[in-house]
Amino acid sequence: MQTHPFGPARRDVAAVGQGTWNLERAPRKEAVAALRRGLDLGMTHIDTAEMYGAGESEECVAEAIAGRRDEVFLVSKVLPGNATRKGTVKACEQSLKRLATDRLDCYLLHWRESAPLAETIAGLEDLARAGKIRAWGVSNFDAADLEEALAIAGPGRIACNQVLYHLQQRAIEHAVLPWCEAHGVALVGYTPFGDRFPGPSTPGGRVLAEIGTARGATPRQVALAFLVRRPALFAIPKASRVAHTEENARAGTLVLSEDEFRRIDAAFPRGARPRSLPMG
Repeated sequence: MQTHPFGPARRDVAAVGQGTWNLERAPRKEAVAALRRGLDLGMTHIDTAEMYGAGESEECVAEAIAGRRDEVFLVSKVLPGNATRKGTVKACEQSLKRLATDRLDCYLLHWRESAPLAETIAGLEDLARAGKIRAWGVSNFDAADLEEALAIAGPGRIACNQVLYHLQQRAIEHAVLPWCEAHGVALVGYTPFGDRFPGPSTPGGRVLAEIGTARGATPRQVALAFLVRRPALFAIPKASRVAHTEENARAGTLVLSEDEFRRIDAAFPRGARPRSLPMG
């Protein structure tokens, strides 16, 4: 499994990890089996949030990583409505209980809302000093938001920014990705297959299928390989079935050529920079 250095600490983390949004909707036994299979295959980066299933996703993750906690790079998120200084600490402590662990490897502000960013960052730093989190980051932050967070926290504190990123939504490449690369911040793409993955009858889908056929890979594996093509990039596809986990894991060992990158880039142009950062 390909790993990339994660954030200022430069910790090696699986480039293709496991997301858990809506995982609680799947039968628990199947979901736990899928996560465990991912760990077996090196997909040790697991992302969850207090929002997902009102905590059920975290409980599912807890079952999956039981006895294997030290293998996992575990990430969760605080809802913006809880993101005051004290509220951030309390929310994290509740997530730790649901996850049956004493620490998170990274803890994120899910998105910005009414709580002052300085308060949230103060709570995150409180958690870091207490050893309850090893690092913290943000989610759905545009470049201006990242600049504000940097001004508050100082350099070397923001570990990652988690954003919507798939082949049909490449807005983050205009300003957010360059900012993250310049500041040593990992960029974690969620919903990497989008709402509707391009099928073989579409021009882009045909390119993915052709490259996949030549490489003995599926179009989704090719797409994931493109999305983690640079050291700052990570992807967290969700899979609630073992077969889908195994398909995703194969992307973590697939390295595309420069010509293949160019073909995919041409088939899925990033388009103009939007006025605001898209969220999924």
